[in-house]
Amino acid sequence: MKSYTNIAELIEQLEANIKALAEEVVILKQEPQSINEQIIFKYIDTGSTGKTKDFVRSLDVKSERGSLFSSGDVSKLIRDGADDISPELLAIARKVIRMKKQSGSKR
Repeated sequence: MKSYTNIAELIEQLEANIKALAEEVVILKQEPQSINEQIIFKYIDTGSTGKTKDFVRSLDVKSERGSLFSSGDVSKLIRDGADDISPELLAIARKVIRMKKQSGSKR
């Protein structure tokens, strides 16, 4: 949390956090509009590129290279995005990555 100078400023920050979280919830309640969004939703759900890769392979979806989908393809999709993925959904997936890195550093 950012530092604050008085309680009014703290309240303002907390209300902004609540608003941002509410917007994320709305995004996560939406149905995927493309296969790429479906992949991103699966990554957010599992937090694992490996489990997401297995899910994509079960759908018989190939990578851009025409081969089986890999964990690296999942990472690349999150990192680079795609035209058919909402920027807000990508932001949530990237947030999951940051959260995983932070919790991994505590081990």
